[in-house]
Amino acid sequence: MRIKSLFVSLLLVGAFSLPGRLFAQARVVEPDVSFAERNLGGPRLGVTYVPGDNTLARELQKNKFGRLLSQFGWHFEYQVIPEGGGPQFVIQLVPLISGVEYSKFLPTTTLAIGVRLPNGIEFGMGPNVMFASKVKTALTMAVGKSMNYGGVSIPINLAVTTNPEGQRVSLIIGYAIRGSARSQW
Repeated sequence: MRIKSLFVSLLLVGAFSLPGRLFAQARVVEPDVSFAERNLGGPRLGVTYVPGDNTLARELQKNKFGRLLSQFGWHFEYQVIPEGGGPQFVIQLVPLISGVEYSKFLPTTTLAIGVRLPNGIEFGMGPNVMFASKVKTALTMAVGKSMNYGGVSIPINLAVTTNPEGQRVSLIIGYAIRGSARSQW
């Protein structure tokens, strides 16, 4: 009885694993995939709000900044787009100067890695560095929409930047004129 059960078990395992072995050894030929690469850069402006009573809000107040800060800067973007359609893979570097209305500069830089869907909805995240009285790092998470009008991209993004000292909420807009270079990978 035991030998019969063992034989049936081995037969079932072999039967279920055989198709996997046949397919695993089959040669799969993938079609060539073409991508378009684009560099989209352009000016950015916006506002940042620091909510709550936290270390960041108190430090801004101590340095004679308010909770609402202007943002001005430039957006560097590199995209990889599948030529057959689909999402765009995006890497962005966004250096900004904040707080000019307080007669001071508060520089920040964000490196975001994300995805832009064909309908223009985009999301991403990455590190943020603020050059205050000391260098502070944080995580930025952003969501937005890019609208295209005749080769001009107009992005609107909402970003939340957080670390243990506090949070910042930013609304950033701008524009970019498309330039493209094509390559095949």
